[in-house]
Amino acid sequence: MLPDTIERAVRSLPTIIRSGRRVNGLFRLMKSPLLWEHAYQQIAPNKGAMTPGVDGKTLDGFSPEMVRSIIDRLADGSYRPKPVRRVYIPKANGKKRPLGVPTTEDKLVQEVVRTLLEQIYEPLFSQHSHGFRKERSCHTALESIRAKWTGVKWLIDVDVVGFFDNIDHDVLIGLLEKRIADRRFVRLIRGLLKAGYIEDWVYHRTYSGTPQGGVVSPMLANIYLHELDMFIEARIVSFTKGDKRGYTKDYRRIRNRISYLRRNVDALRAQGLADSPKITSMLEEIGRLKAERATVPASDALDPNYRRLRYCRYADDFLIGVTGSKADARQLMDEVRVFLTDILKLEMSAEKSGIRKATDGARFLGYEVCTSTNRNPHKAIFDGRPTSRRGLADRLRLRVPRDRVVRFVNDKGWGDYEAFRPRGRPALRFASDVEIVLAYNAEWRGFANYYALADDVKRKLNKGGYFALFSCVKTIAAKHRTSARKVFARLRRGVDFFIRFEVGNEPRAIKLWQLKDLRRHVRTWGGIDKPRSTQFVFSRTELVERLNARQCERCGREDLPCEIHHVRRVAEMQYAGLSRHMQAARQRKRVVLCVACHNSIHAGQPTDRQRRIARSRGEPDALKGARPVRRGA
Repeated sequence: MLPDTIERAVRSLPTIIRSGRRVNGLFRLMKSPLLWEHAYQQIAPNKGAMTPGVDGKTLDGFSPEMVRSIIDRLADGSYRPKPVRRVYIPKANGKKRPLGVPTTEDKLVQEVVRTLLEQIYEPLFSQHSHGFRKERSCHTALESIRAKWTGVKWLIDVDVVGFFDNIDHDVLIGLLEKRIADRRFVRLIRGLLKAGYIEDWVYHRTYSGTPQGGVVSPMLANIYLHELDMFIEARIVSFTKGDKRGYTKDYRRIRNRISYLRRNVDALRAQGLADSPKITSMLEEIGRLKAERATVPASDALDPNYRRLRYCRYADDFLIGVTGSKADARQLMDEVRVFLTDILKLEMSAEKSGIRKATDGARFLGYEVCTSTNRNPHKAIFDGRPTSRRGLADRLRLRVPRDRVVRFVNDKGWGDYEAFRPRGRPALRFASDVEIVLAYNAEWRGFANYYALADDVKRKLNKGGYFALFSCVKTIAAKHRTSARKVFARLRRGVDFFIRFEVGNEPRAIKLWQLKDLRRHVRTWGGIDKPRSTQFVFSRTELVERLNARQCERCGREDLPCEIHHVRRVAEMQYAGLSRHMQAARQRKRVVLCVACHNSIHAGQPTDRQRRIARSRGEPDALKGARPVRRGA
């Protein structure tokens, strides 16, 4: 199929799915090399590109021949997904999370499948879903809560037991078949799910779940939990009741009395009795009543004729907010439990799930989510006139959990948080001053930026900023065997601290990032709620164009099968005579090579052409890095 035809076919998928029809012809689309080039471009920049699967291979060596081999095996039915390699990464609570690392070929297949699934399901996904979607993130989820959840009384915190490991394959395949009519495509996904995993050189079959770490796993998880989104959205409609809360009895009494007195004052003034003592007495009473009204709740928080339901999901973490009674919250939690158990075959954790008062708060995406009320009056303009208004009741707040800051500082080795004793990091003493500052800046800025949405971010992180600064300075001081006081004096420029260095005799400086540099960007709800465009465009990168040019960027020979070499070390680039492409690859980390040059680089050998160029330039030292491979070693 021609490139334009492929692009039109992929771009038509959202239109087909919106019309209510099932999609077909996906397996045929997978025969186009364009999709595989696009898949490589998506995977290659990630760190996982160089993580080997069970076959020990990485994305290093990607070539058109590799793509043709995969396409041919998919077409004749001989392609079989390999088991994933199971590894474990530490969790925040001290436990370990299992990850499944697919082989390179399976990563590419999964990315092509994910691309097509995204075109089909993205137009259908709920606005309440924020995980693993473009233009959505943890921050958009939290911003949506802060913008929409004012007045919530109860928070339902639901934890699903081992979600990724307990996805029912039959249920998932059934959900896919509701939208996809291509049996071969669905069968391929089933094969990816059933591939199993290898742990400690022992093969294990998989009867449920999708491996965390798989390229397509987040998309399949969203498809699975989309049914929960639809269930709760339908429940939101049926649960909603009333347009506005009713007034409290005391507020109505005061309001009616003020209205009555104002009518009497207006009547006396109309009779020309503006100076009457009665008016003075009534105005004084109105003033007292206004002061009393400021202390009385206006709306009835327990009004049975007013109910609202809020919902937000990020992957398998979701939070439900209820404006209503606790009995309403219990009923909703029971309904969600039944839906998860009966429809999605998932189990709700009895220990970690529960109903909490909104004022007490709940944890969501690392934040403390709670409501607070500040009824102190403030100046405002209403109908063009200055007036005094009270703050919102039960306003949703986002706060930084203190234990997260303590754990972050201690885990990074910045010191003992509770003892207020910062210390340097011995592991960084052999790095340059610039590298030390960049490491601290990256860690501290990343942590602070994640919590930038919190109302108390600068107050809660203030002590952490002290540890970041002093730990960095103490590390530099230990490296130079001097005192922290002298390092502070050398780095200080006014209220800031800079590390100075030179690049080509040109002076440069890097600032030590501090909490006062934090910029709290607030995105409007309109920006979050705006449906993203599902228009798909193939855009070949410069790297793919270089690969298709079939010219080796090391030896210069043309019209040869070429592969992409992923540069792991700068030393690999330091042979004499390398072209400007190789020099630029220090930044882009990927080089197009013929098979012979690719093999020689992995063997540590320069090419004959490079040897001649080096000798002609009188650069014999440039060949010292080349070591012959010992036969039979």
